[in-house]
Amino acid sequence: MVEKYSIRTDLALEDKERFEEENVEVQGVVLEEEYDEEWEVKTTTVRIQTENGAKTMGKPAGTYITMEAPNMAVPDEEYHSEISEKIADCIKKLMNGKNCKKRGEDWSVLIIGLGNRNVTPDALGPYVADNLNITRHIVKEYGKYAMGKEEVTLISALVPGVMAQTGMETVEIIRGVVKETDPDVIIAVDALAARNSKRLNRTIQIADTGINPGSGVGNHRNAITQESVGVPVIAIGVPTVVDAATIVNDAMENLMKEMEHSEALKGVGVVLQGYHAAEKYELVRELISPHLNGMFVTPKDIDDTVKRISFTISEGLNMLFAGKEPAE
Repeated sequence: MVEKYSIRTDLALEDKERFEEENVEVQGVVLEEEYDEEWEVKTTTVRIQTENGAKTMGKPAGTYITMEAPNMAVPDEEYHSEISEKIADCIKKLMNGKNCKKRGEDWSVLIIGLGNRNVTPDALGPYVADNLNITRHIVKEYGKYAMGKEEVTLISALVPGVMAQTGMETVEIIRGVVKETDPDVIIAVDALAARNSKRLNRTIQIADTGINPGSGVGNHRNAITQESVGVPVIAIGVPTVVDAATIVNDAMENLMKEMEHSEALKGVGVVLQGYHAAEKYELVRELISPHLNGMFVTPKDIDDTVKRISFTISEGLNMLFAGKEPAE
């Protein structure tokens, strides 16, 4: 039963936490934490440094920066502006770490809005692309001085849709665009899935390892990485959905804790607590199958939340690449 254990999450932080809960030390994986008390933002950096670490974690070797901002789901403009600045700083840090270099006179950045605009929890990428300050066409047509600056970044955006709409793998579309536009770096934005429902719409993961489109709805396609498209890929993801089995598992954990305080049910709680985490999760999956297996759940206010978070991410990108001040 333990061998089949695979809790659904796209966050490297949650994979690392799972091993820590089971007192398993993962060789080749380093975790660093910092906390901004003023804005209540916890930033955790997970570095997977070896192939063995990557195999154990089930994720490519590289750096994963996770920002946990509990107030991100609240419509506070000042707070979201601060998050935008932090996003810009994290992307810049990863780009420097990947040693991204401009090959032409000016920087050229291609931003990919992954996901399906017609499925709200998966529409994060397209919404981000809608709010970007696109400059490539202006610079190409009128020159960089049309922007009023000595140095400019050529920003272009692409919303490739999903395979059911285009009949093509997303990575195939991106390869074609990269061949024609020759960007220095790709920024890919997509929705993710989380293990902990408390992280939904309150967490941002930024990684230098690329991304698998469709992660948020459990529909993995071919990976978009430096190896597959030919240029460095920085991935930005926000968990918008959680596996139904995870919610049931969490409810069972809370029930067992309550049982410990009940004289009548204390014995049952002790028995269930004796199960390994892997066994409990697998038991839940068996109990809810086949009707709830493969079901993903999202908060009821996802429409407003996705639009708000997409704007926060786009503002961070605009600040970093277009020199634009945060919107008031």
